Amino acid sequence: MSNSSSISHFLLLALADTRQLQLLHFCLLLGISLAALLANGLIISAVACSHHLHMPMFFFLLNLALSDLGCICTTVPKAMHNSLWHTRDISYSGCAAQLFFFVFFISAEFYILMIMCYDRYVSICKPLHYGTLLGSRACAHMAAAAWASAFLNALLLTANTFSLPLCHGNALGQFFCEIPQILKLSCSHSYIREFGPLMGTAFLLFGCFVFIVFSYVQIFRAVLRIPSEQGRHKAFSICLPHLAMVSLFISTSFFTYLKPLSMSSASRDLALSVLYSVVPPALNPLIYSLRNQELNAAVWRVMNGCFQEH
Repeated sequence: MSNSSSISHFLLLALADTRQLQLLHFCLLLGISLAALLANGLIISAVACSHHLHMPMFFFLLNLALSDLGCICTTVPKAMHNSLWHTRDISYSGCAAQLFFFVFFISAEFYILMIMCYDRYVSICKPLHYGTLLGSRACAHMAAAAWASAFLNALLLTANTFSLPLCHGNALGQFFCEIPQILKLSCSHSYIREFGPLMGTAFLLFGCFVFIVFSYVQIFRAVLRIPSEQGRHKAFSICLPHLAMVSLFISTSFFTYLKPLSMSSASRDLALSVLYSVVPPALNPLIYSLRNQELNAAVWRVMNGCFQEH
């Protein structure tokens, strides 16, 4: 038995037991992280360097790419290090920092996805008011509000989680520091103190989710009124992948943080964490830019410029 004051480090979940599988996981994580870093980095460079892409949709996409980079860089490098060097340790302060930045970037991603949904709703359902509702100042204020809200949310949840007394060891059933896993180690008898801030955040995010669903209902109603079958197909081909990725991200993260502790298992928790912390940052650049010819052209210009310099 130990308390939180005597814990100097935590033990993260080992992704594999054998050395061969550990090296395989290292290679897989390295490939995913490099792909995510390259794709998101190209989007950020293309939007920042191309003046004709200084529009609300691409501005929010740049913010989404920044949050994706943050998510990947917060969790994956430590997992790669542990797999390569056959260790499980993470320091107490390192765990707190990892938890803070992970919650910060995940929350920012959620808020930015909601703003991007609003952008799509205005562009399809209220195109005549697009310039008024989504001017440059309004876009800057919405992005600043998203990042500030994410920062406050991360600060509150991290401070609350690490203020709880921990007396059930220091082994976490996850490959990174995650709130539900740390709560399993808590010996606090105050459920309000343990789950109060988490439930408050969940209700806030659920309100955002309801807004996203309502927006997409209005979007699909507007799309169905498009007389051209080709126009309807194009609109659905753009919206449906976005909705699928948002649904995957929201459903897995909600289930991870709100499921009863009795439903936890190492394999299920690991699969869910990969689905909401690793897959979206790697696939978002593909989903959100694949069908946009302007962005693709700007990305190719950035790549050609880099090749010509070398």
